[in-house]
Amino acid sequence: MNRRAQLSALLALPMLWLIGIYIFSLIMLLVTAFWVTDPFTSKVKPGFTLRNFEQIIANPAYASTSLRTLGIALAVTALSILISVPLGIFMAKVASPTVRAILAVAITLPLWAGYLVKIVAMRITFTEEGFFNSMLGPLGISGPGFSIVTVVLTLTYLWLPYMAVPVYTAIRQLPSNLFDASSDLGAGAGFTIRTVVLPLIKPAIIAGSIFTFSLSLGDYIAAKFVGGSTQMIGSIIASNINLNPPIAAAFSLVPIAFVVIYLVSVQRTGALERM
Repeated sequence: MNRRAQLSALLALPMLWLIGIYIFSLIMLLVTAFWVTDPFTSKVKPGFTLRNFEQIIANPAYASTSLRTLGIALAVTALSILISVPLGIFMAKVASPTVRAILAVAITLPLWAGYLVKIVAMRITFTEEGFFNSMLGPLGISGPGFSIVTVVLTLTYLWLPYMAVPVYTAIRQLPSNLFDASSDLGAGAGFTIRTVVLPLIKPAIIAGSIFTFSLSLGDYIAAKFVGGSTQMIGSIIASNINLNPPIAAAFSLVPIAFVVIYLVSVQRTGALERM
């Protein structure tokens, strides 16, 4: 009985946060999505209506923004994987301890600075007179400017550590003789990565992708500062949160639905069971 009381006391605060704050907030978000906004006073009234969801479905701008945000999140995840896998192999199996330590610091460096500091840094980098154009200007190459491409690069810069760290950890745990055996059998580097490395580190990639995908879906500050006219789901939610909270609440369910669908599809692969 004493042990059960200690366990209850240990879990009391986390469960209070999970149920009392997090889950309750999501429930209120769902409830607010069915409320009504008075067209004359703009005041929100409790009630039940499906008009908010009908507006989201009927308005092409909402659909295009949702698909754009989904594409950006998938692009950030794919780019993070493309960078993290070869980088993880080099760090874990090729680099010296000194180089490995330097790369580890470089990868996690974005986590040391504030979010807005990193966004402003990327804005300065890709502005017309910024570092990117000044370096490539003599070659006759101009940067992407403030566009969707810059948003993808910025979000990749922000969330890459969440992919690179688990991928590097997983690759470091792979026996080196697997690479030697693959080489002895005549396999090239690309074939070894596809057939040996990727299947074994799939759980780590899935774990990292959950972070990069969900964090990119919920971001809108990057689009605001480096995206030019690019809008994401968060942009529309932020613009409606004071003008029409029920619409904002209803549209907030779209990224939640995307994440749930992604998690369900990942679970069906069985990768989460091996994590």
